[in-house]
Amino acid sequence: MKSHADMVEGHGVLSAYKEQVRLVKEGLSKQFTVTENHKGGGDITHYHTVNFGYFLTLPLAKMRGKTVGYVHFLPETIEDSLKLSPIAKKVFYQYLITFYKSMDRLVTVNPIFIDKLAAYGIPKEKISYIPNYVSEKEFYPLSQQRKKELRQEWGLCPDKFTVICTGQLQTRKGVLDFAQIANRLPEMQFLWAGGFSFGKMTDGYEEISRLLKSPPPNLVFPGMVPREKMNEIYNIGDVMFLPSYGELFPMTILEAMSCNTPILLRDIDVYPKILMDFYLKASDNQGFENCLRRMKDDPDYYKAAKEAAHRGHMFYNASHVLSMWEEFYTCLIQETRHSEKSLPAHCKAVREKGISA
Repeated sequence: MKSHADMVEGHGVLSAYKEQVRLVKEGLSKQFTVTENHKGGGDITHYHTVNFGYFLTLPLAKMRGKTVGYVHFLPETIEDSLKLSPIAKKVFYQYLITFYKSMDRLVTVNPIFIDKLAAYGIPKEKISYIPNYVSEKEFYPLSQQRKKELRQEWGLCPDKFTVICTGQLQTRKGVLDFAQIANRLPEMQFLWAGGFSFGKMTDGYEEISRLLKSPPPNLVFPGMVPREKMNEIYNIGDVMFLPSYGELFPMTILEAMSCNTPILLRDIDVYPKILMDFYLKASDNQGFENCLRRMKDDPDYYKAAKEAAHRGHMFYNASHVLSMWEEFYTCLIQETRHSEKSLPAHCKAVREKGISA
């Protein structure tokens, strides 16, 4: 496993890396020896980040075995996240696609990105879909009494309907919409946990900075929250509301569902294939406002939303995702020992399943 995601705190790529490595280390220890950032090569070298230093290691990695690239973003998803000069954008975007094209295989956490990668000239047969996963040991529901206590500890009213969101503070995430809705729903309390992971390069930095200085009275910004405290954040919320305009597969959604916290999201094209009916959705602020009011005032509606989140958590359980990684890695090992002509049938099936899932 190769990753420098820990160079910056408070973002989903780091969370996804920690969860995936822990899952395969614990679940596949009998089949594989998993190392992290080891200087030597491996039968499989799995790149979780796209650092240029890793790009330079590709020739040696390919001599030893197979290379895998994890697709956490594409140029279009970066476009609305970071402020880069036109020249910097052109250079980085070209490098990013070159990095992906250089891999023997790619893994994306959302099947909708298979066609997007293909549009950049990457063969579909190189791309597999394996979803994200979070551990129940880290994210789990707490008692109602404990939730009330935690709200007080975080400076909130223990009995008020509470709307939370977690993620980087950037325009794409919908933080300004989140604040506008908080302003329109004074009977509720809102909390957004997260910060500027990429500092002044963040899109919307100046406008969001002004918001932080003068937020609505019912909106709290605690800043970056340590990962070991994030279970508390998801549990103090009656709903996890992420009005983001663009995502791949946010770890925050899986983390919230693991706590049985209902999910409200913007109606965008990346969610239906991965979240099915596990979440509530709206297309604009009026729709979000209506949905939140109904969740607060309609016990049956809220109960159904909570049950949907639990179904989502059970769908993305450890054994299911682990089995996909086991098949994927095992077939890569087989590919190093067989020509494509003699590749075992079950590995060909895994490849096709990865493309069509």
